Amino acid sequence: MRINILQHTPNERPGLIKTWAKKNQHEVYIYHPQQFHIFPEINETDFLIILGGPISVNDPLTWLTNERRLIKTALKKQIPILGICLGAQQISKVLGAKVIPGQVKEVGWAPVYLREQLIAGLPEKLDVLHWHEEVFKLPDQTKLLFSSKLTQNQAFVYQQNVIGLQFHLEPTADNLREIVINDQDYIKRSALKQTAAEILTHQVPEQNKAAMFTILDYLAANQ
Repeated sequence: MRINILQHTPNERPGLIKTWAKKNQHEVYIYHPQQFHIFPEINETDFLIILGGPISVNDPLTWLTNERRLIKTALKKQIPILGICLGAQQISKVLGAKVIPGQVKEVGWAPVYLREQLIAGLPEKLDVLHWHEEVFKLPDQTKLLFSSKLTQNQAFVYQQNVIGLQFHLEPTADNLREIVINDQDYIKRSALKQTAAEILTHQVPEQNKAAMFTILDYLAANQ
């Protein structure tokens, strides 16, 4: 299977997604649309993954529009899609929902809680990395998967082959360090009130790897 990944910023990498792909002997192709304005061909896409980034989906940028056009085509062809943070917001916008400023800025480690058992094997609670201040409204015909105390819409499932996650399960310990050291100014004014040092010293839970693999397995099975 060919997995095409859209990476929007150098310090938010695929992390555990690549670990899963290697374990299952899938090919990974990583595109950098903001930098190179190149997108995968839809007929060369078995699984589309859209990562996070510091951009707002509401910014008037041509490459963001082109990315949504790709997502729309993938939806029509029923290709499995996983969106993380900005990626989830892009999917929600394509599905007709608004992306708006959240009531609070959520940056750091905090739990999310399962709202409905839509995917076998996901736990009732996960301690995950948050790195956002905008949030998506829940699109029509989607089901809410996770919520946090500060943000209700943390994850959704659409038609069994599309998942959007506002939070991050994919970072390894190395990825976490890269995110924090390069984007630590963003931590300021977070409602979670964690310092860069506190975020860095928090161990990446092993449970997050299991949850990431469960989600990827679920989507791959619905190819």
